[in-house]
Amino acid sequence: MGLFHGNIPLNDSEKKAFRLHMIYQSVEGIILGILTLNEFVFLKSLKGSDYQVGLLFQFSMVIFIFLFFFNEMRKRIRNKKKLLRVAGLATRLPLMVIAFFPADPSVYHFHSVYHYIFLAIFLVYYFGNIIIYPAINVLLKTNYRHENFGRLYGYSTSLNKVIMMLVTLVYGIWLDIDLFAFRYAFLLISITGVISIFYLSRIDYSKVQQSPKAGTWWASVTVSARTMIRILKTNKPYRDFEIAFMLYGAAFMLASPVINIFFNTGLELNYSSVAFYKNAYNILAIILLMFTGKWLGKMDPRSFSILTFLSLSLYIFFLMLTEYVPIFVTIGRVQLYPMLILGFISYGFFAGTMVLLWNIGSAYFCSPEEADDYQSVHLFLTGIRAVFAPLIGIFFYEKLGFTGNFLIAILLLVIAIVFSWRSKRKDRIR
Repeated sequence: MGLFHGNIPLNDSEKKAFRLHMIYQSVEGIILGILTLNEFVFLKSLKGSDYQVGLLFQFSMVIFIFLFFFNEMRKRIRNKKKLLRVAGLATRLPLMVIAFFPADPSVYHFHSVYHYIFLAIFLVYYFGNIIIYPAINVLLKTNYRHENFGRLYGYSTSLNKVIMMLVTLVYGIWLDIDLFAFRYAFLLISITGVISIFYLSRIDYSKVQQSPKAGTWWASVTVSARTMIRILKTNKPYRDFEIAFMLYGAAFMLASPVINIFFNTGLELNYSSVAFYKNAYNILAIILLMFTGKWLGKMDPRSFSILTFLSLSLYIFFLMLTEYVPIFVTIGRVQLYPMLILGFISYGFFAGTMVLLWNIGSAYFCSPEEADDYQSVHLFLTGIRAVFAPLIGIFFYEKLGFTGNFLIAILLLVIAIVFSWRSKRKDRIR
């Protein structure tokens, strides 16, 4: 395999897992390319309210709270392949319902019932991630050797980003032609979403240590809670990593829904412009992912996180400046703002590092068989901050404007950077 020249050769287990994960990431790239514009679609085509778009963003994260109740039960289910497939069918097929939404703009004004149907469908969709995300972590950690883990994940994620970028570009142009093209797009991803999960479920699960069956549901919840508390209590480097992540996550969730509002009402961007900027940062992210997987394999994740948090703070800073330097030129369908270009260059670096840090960073603090437990803690804490951060972000925006919201997010990121730096100075990963 020429792609891996100069690196540790892959064994048969790694080759099979890598091939299946590449297929999974390819199909997921189609899905993510469409979902990249999801909140903007909700605002621009469906005329959703500010707080509703905050809820839509919140749903993608808050569901991880349920890992507290489900994590141990998930581990005790013996047939992991069936579990993944049932999760894929149950959470992704409902997206087909959106194909039957009316193509009439007047229907979506004044808190239409379709807004709530849309929100409910995506709440169900995101529930699948409490099974899928921990499974990916432990499947790859047990099938890849440590030396190859970050590198192989980086390669497959690069492919995912390329496909995502192309789909986002085509989808953005399509939406400018037809505001209701999302109906056909969601029909497509409901089908491809099931296909991707079926490929993921074919990765070898035999190496994953199975937990014994618990007597009752409450016993499983108790074990899950004890496991999470034990990990945070005994592994200080990991605990510090998660504290910094809580600060970063709060900043990201405060700003993200408001950024979509800023694009829609502040700058009045069209779909093609938003797709262009998102593709621009993905190009940089794809290039960086060829290297960042190796960096994470050699670097303490806390040091790696400092680069990630800094790049996000610069992105938000340049977005904030766009409100005060609203200079742009129009080329074709695209509105080019110099400050937005600088912002999305920063976001490209953020995307090229965060995708690894968020998905597999926790695995560097534990043994392979503990990877899903550590990722479950990570995701559970993501859910905790999602309970309050997105809607508080909307509240800050309504009271303080775009600038006030963005400044609060930047401050939280600066605190996260300082905390990570101080933690890394004091100790090293055991």
